[in-house]
Amino acid sequence: MTIRIHSLKSNKGARKRKLRKGRGIAAGQGASCGFGMRGQKSRSGRPTRPGFEGGQMPLYRRVPKLKHFPLVNPKFYTIINVSSLNELKEGTTVNLDSLVKTGIITNPKHPLKVLGNGKLNVKLVVQAAAFTASAKNKIEGAGGTCEIFG
Repeated sequence: MTIRIHSLKSNKGARKRKLRKGRGIAAGQGASCGFGMRGQKSRSGRPTRPGFEGGQMPLYRRVPKLKHFPLVNPKFYTIINVSSLNELKEGTTVNLDSLVKTGIITNPKHPLKVLGNGKLNVKLVVQAAAFTASAKNKIEGAGGTCEIFG
């Protein structure tokens, strides 16, 4: 026997009939329909909106959202771009103290981080707490070296 669309049937007991509530006492769910006598949940329509927790601050408002989490221990850096290192003499050692002495950095509160904006034409030995990948490539491309220095 071939299977045709009109001959397909679901298995016995797989599909239950919907309970018809409020259709008299003989139907099994008459009058209050199993919702009890009074109260918010016995009324018609949806009792409360989704996520409502009885006036308590709901979960979706208690947990932090996806964007803009406050970092618990943020890392702060004194940043400098590779382009501002072109003023220095070739072969000099560049660190936070030397940059303050030359006047390139005026407010050194945090460890030094070198960013890769601009071009570098001078061979330097750069000592910093962190480097971006592009800054490291440009310093080494100019013949200099990068040293991670806390």
